[in-house]
Amino acid sequence: MNRKVRKIGFIAIWCFLAVIIAAVFTFSSKRFNDVKCSQIVVKYAGRQTIRLSEKELIRLAKTSNQQIIGNKMENIDLEAIEKMVARNGAILTADAYKTIVRDSTGYKGAVTIKVRHRTPALRIFSSNGSYYVDKEGFRIPVSVNYAADVPVATGNISTEMTISDLLPFVEFIQKNRFWKAQIKQIQVNSSGELVLTTLVGNQLIEFGTAEHMEKKFRNLKAFYEQVLKDNNWNKYNRIILKFENQVIAKKS
Repeated sequence: MNRKVRKIGFIAIWCFLAVIIAAVFTFSSKRFNDVKCSQIVVKYAGRQTIRLSEKELIRLAKTSNQQIIGNKMENIDLEAIEKMVARNGAILTADAYKTIVRDSTGYKGAVTIKVRHRTPALRIFSSNGSYYVDKEGFRIPVSVNYAADVPVATGNISTEMTISDLLPFVEFIQKNRFWKAQIKQIQVNSSGELVLTTLVGNQLIEFGTAEHMEKKFRNLKAFYEQVLKDNNWNKYNRIILKFENQVIAKKS
């Protein structure tokens, strides 16, 4: 009997606590729903090679066709804000969430936007404009607010060539300390062949297509080590690699 009474009392206590918690939650939710947004906060995620300013990101958020500052927190559409911010080509991901804090004057709301930028892999100057691309080939607009120290490609460049040839080519260069320091610009001629400008020696390297790039760079390295090792970097101004198993050097 005593055990049964204790069990009923235990259940009654938990029911009472559940009612209290539900009441507090309902009261708090109603109170929080009436809180208005007082600010937009910007946070950056990950390594930022380029970065849109907080001012620009807040401007993008405000173009989501809704009032944010001064609006009730419950009325703010976070998904719409994320979509508007992510429309900028420099943004890889945009996540928005709401926070409510209490100070001496009461409760205040804020919308926080956490952004992750794309990482430029190549800068392109072509008839289609000037822009960066990341390693997947997505275009990143050029801005006066940021710059990236990446290889430069100019000339007759299509989107298909960027993805199939230039990005793998640049990735190969960037992974090799010597070629990363030596190759400063890539030009694509009307035949779709690559002409490289070097830092040391100021030579033009007629590379041909990106096909068999590893073998061509290996041949070029051997030429440097055998022919140009005795400070002869300015002896030749053209080095031709586009013919199979040949390195042809020409003077001006």
